[in-house]
Amino acid sequence: MVRSIRIRTSTRLTTLVTLLAAALTLSPAATAAPSTASPERTSVRDVITDPDGTRHTRYDRTYDGLPVLGGDFVVHRAPDGTVLSTDRAVPGSVAVASTTPRLSAPKAADLAATVLRSANPRTVLRNLVAKPRLVVDALHGAPKLAWRTTAAAQDPRGNPTARTVLTDATTGARIDSWDSLETATATGEGRSLYSGTVPLTTSTASSGGYQLSDSTRGGTYTGDAANKTDLCVLGICLDRAPAKVFTDADNHWGTGEATDRATAAVDAQYGTDRTWDYYKDVHGREGIAGDGKGSYNRVHYGKDYNNAFWDDNCFCMTYGDGDGKTFGPLVALDVTGHEMTHGVTSSTAALTYSGESGGLNEATSDIFGTLVEFHANNASDPGDWLIGEKIVKPGANATALRYMDRPSRDGKSADCWSSKVGGLDVHYSSGVANHFAYLLAEGSGPKTIGGVQHDGATCDKSTLTGIGKEKLGKIWYRALTVYMTSSTDYKGARTATLKAAKDLYGADGKEYAAVAATWSAVSVN
Repeated sequence: MVRSIRIRTSTRLTTLVTLLAAALTLSPAATAAPSTASPERTSVRDVITDPDGTRHTRYDRTYDGLPVLGGDFVVHRAPDGTVLSTDRAVPGSVAVASTTPRLSAPKAADLAATVLRSANPRTVLRNLVAKPRLVVDALHGAPKLAWRTTAAAQDPRGNPTARTVLTDATTGARIDSWDSLETATATGEGRSLYSGTVPLTTSTASSGGYQLSDSTRGGTYTGDAANKTDLCVLGICLDRAPAKVFTDADNHWGTGEATDRATAAVDAQYGTDRTWDYYKDVHGREGIAGDGKGSYNRVHYGKDYNNAFWDDNCFCMTYGDGDGKTFGPLVALDVTGHEMTHGVTSSTAALTYSGESGGLNEATSDIFGTLVEFHANNASDPGDWLIGEKIVKPGANATALRYMDRPSRDGKSADCWSSKVGGLDVHYSSGVANHFAYLLAEGSGPKTIGGVQHDGATCDKSTLTGIGKEKLGKIWYRALTVYMTSSTDYKGARTATLKAAKDLYGADGKEYAAVAATWSAVSVN
């Protein structure tokens, strides 16, 4: 069994020569390494070192100073430095004829604003801002110069909406677009909305009393957004909602009722704690970025806001209170695990939030959010394979946000892969990987888990025996952190998880065979 040590470095390589002279020869498309005059540069995103000394180094790439979408790759080296293999987001060169755009930045901003308005056809948007950035797009066919523009605005209630739009900087054609919205000690206790009375590690305040801040988990804290919203998304900042840290006189937090503002904060902080503990206990990862630094939470964001999101820009999780009709406050344990995992994905494979890779991004958050819920072993919120079941209000049209045993139960998600999956919203294309994860862990057929009836049917009518949640988590985590790249699709996910299973349990193990059979059972062959 492989257990990895993760090392971060900011080393920047001046050329690709040293690295790629050997690595690129593994690709039939590669004929030679760039010269010392090459406009291509790489930087190390992170390094994972196995106990035997095998190193897996993940790189990002720029071209003439511009970020390359799809330029990321992983080089796997033996202990003696010999290149064993590479995993690349895209094959071949990332060169473009020119890095001078014909389409102006203001025009790209206007086009992105139009896309955002089209995505909100019945909403009057306020404070709309669009920020273009030149990139080289290698994810969508032949490399081309493009504007990556994030357009952000507020709806009439002040809640945020944002899309990232990729536009050809030469022709003005839209290439792609996607949603942009993916936080001294003491021991206290909190009465939560969804998880009962829970322990909390807090800090003493200099003015007396306690703060909802945990120095044992990287300084993670929870603050009150005061029902305000941001005027910034992904670098577009005019103002931010506050995150004033919660304080308490006696270290007993919340009442268990939503009318007490500290109660939702208890759930958010508890969920952050349990997610931190899951990644550390199971995968040896300390914090979202693996560097021991905590994030922070904002609760009571916006008005009747039916959403929660991770934002790389603030390295924080944000939770709305829900509208009280469809959803309550979105601070349930599996939701907090889901949002924090978006940060883990961003720090590792950085799966593009569009097409099949976007579905895998969402599924990764669902998978680990679920495993966090099981790992927490909380009697008030026992583990199951439903996503967000606690936040759905009685009388709503559903009992959960998503159903991993049979994703199509929500009426929109895909159980089985087809060529149409990549065209679905990422929250629905995630169904294929969610279905895979459930079947790999639990197998097929009806069963009761966490007091909930589940029934995992296969797409090919096969019968499967699960290998358990722990092995699922280890396989998916290694695939994510070692083999997946920004462009990984379902075919690539099958390859990545098979490599991970081989690393962990051997090519002749039942786990490897189970991974192969389970992907086939969801039509990824």
